[in-house]
Amino acid sequence: MREAFNEGLAQLIPVAHRMGVAAVELRPGLAVCRVPLEGNGNHLGTMYAGVLFTVAEVLGGALCLPSFDTGRFYPVVRDLKVDFRRPARSDVLARAELDQATIARVAAEAEEHGKAPFTLEAVLTDTGGTVVATTVGSYQLRKH
Repeated sequence: MREAFNEGLAQLIPVAHRMGVAAVELRPGLAVCRVPLEGNGNHLGTMYAGVLFTVAEVLGGALCLPSFDTGRFYPVVRDLKVDFRRPARSDVLARAELDQATIARVAAEAEEHGKAPFTLEAVLTDTGGTVVATTVGSYQLRKH
């Protein structure tokens, strides 16, 4: 599953792939992606804010791969709010989870109505475990 996401990212979102965004753990209800600092810095020597946004935003698609039937449904992001907390001076891990009840609700609603909204909260940490950003994303699962 992880390899499929990482290979798909190169085709579907080439800019994220070029940043080095990669899934490190994917299972139903959980997505964890990593992005390296190298090549993604800014004029301050910290990670560029757009890279942090990107690694957080792709979690919506990453989480859908093991959680929903992606042959029948696809995710879209509708909104993403970022709270930058600390400068990121190392690689960053982004983590988001959905509980099983939410997954079941979203799947049933998308089946019945052709689409279903869901909210995904993410935490981005540096390699020392310091929270560098948090996000709240509004996504929608849509029927093909």
